[in-house]
Amino acid sequence: MRRLMLGISQEALGERLSLTFQQIQKYEKGTNRVSASRLYELAQALDVPVQYFFDGISAEDETVLHEAVADDAHLSPFLDFVSSGQGIQLNSAFLQIGDRKMRRDVLAMIEGIARVSGD
Repeated sequence: MRRLMLGISQEALGERLSLTFQQIQKYEKGTNRVSASRLYELAQALDVPVQYFFDGISAEDETVLHEAVADDAHLSPFLDFVSSGQGIQLNSAFLQIGDRKMRRDVLAMIEGIARVSGD
C-alpha cells in the first residue's frame, strides 16, 4: 500500500532493490516471504522506518488475519481492491469529503450505480 501511496510502480521499486517487478509482486501477494534484510531495504526504498510494517499488529493479530484471509475466499477480493491503485484513490478521495451527509450521498449514488450495472 505504501508503494501505491507514493505512486511508485512495481518495476521502479524493483529497480531500486535490484529485483524484478515479478519478485515485488510475489512479496506483495505474500507468495514469497520477506527476509529481515530485504524488509530493511524496502523500508529505505519506501522512506519509512521498518516499524512501519508492524505498527498496530501483534503476532496474534497477524496470525488471525492470515487465517481469516486464507479461510474466507469472500474477503480476499475486498482486500485486493483496497490495496490496489484504484482502491487507494477511491478511499483517499472519499476521506477528503468532510461533510458526513455528502459521504452518505456519494455512497448511495455508488450503490445505485452498482445495482443498475449489475442488472
